[in-house]
Amino acid sequence: MSFFDEIHLGSALIVGAGQGIGLGFVQRLLLEPKILRVYATYHQKEHATRLISLAQLHPNQLICFYMDVTDEAQIEKCAKKISQYTKELHLVINCVGVLHDTQLEPEKSLRQAKQENLLKYFQINSITSILLAKHFLPLFIHQDSSIFACISAKIGSIGDNKLGGWYGYRASKAALNMFIRTIAIEYRRKSPKTIVVSLHPGTTNTQLSLPFQKNVLPGKLFSVEFTVTQLINVIAHLKDVDSGCFFSWDGSRLPW
Repeated sequence: MSFFDEIHLGSALIVGAGQGIGLGFVQRLLLEPKILRVYATYHQKEHATRLISLAQLHPNQLICFYMDVTDEAQIEKCAKKISQYTKELHLVINCVGVLHDTQLEPEKSLRQAKQENLLKYFQINSITSILLAKHFLPLFIHQDSSIFACISAKIGSIGDNKLGGWYGYRASKAALNMFIRTIAIEYRRKSPKTIVVSLHPGTTNTQLSLPFQKNVLPGKLFSVEFTVTQLINVIAHLKDVDSGCFFSWDGSRLPW
């Protein structure tokens, strides 16, 4: 029996749903008969036009909120807003992450490491998840099964690091994985029916990977639709013993 078979008219939250994998999850979950309502957050409205259009098409099924994940007060405010609609969440997926922007790019050597950039990587890629786990915990405490998942990256695996470089991104994803492992231990006591996991999506054709796609091996650049389908399948088959683990898009466990 899969996770979606176990819940009855559940609620899902996708954090960072303005585009890319997050938007793909929203589109997929709107088709899931066991999900009654999808909540979604975005940061930049100009990059979330497709999400907002979906909300207009599905006003009773999709509710969107602006949220800056670097502001804990906004995360807390969003949790309170959602609690006005429902007292139970069954699936939360954090898709927020940064690899590059107009002022940020992965370091190729120590010479390129800058304090402000390292802090930004950790603020967005790591700290966001622990704050989401903190403020959304009350909505996980119910009798049904639930899942709290965060999009991580294989490059955050310390055991798999053979190439070096990309200091901030690697370390922030490794920190995310430690947060997930630790959150899972506390959730086991406070919300024992919640499974907490990190998910590696593979290299997906999004804005995040765009500048680096020329180095991707043939057949290893995935469409958003493929990635979301694979990760939904991983999520659907998670068991209680999987809480606190790190899974790849193909369902295999990754080393820490």
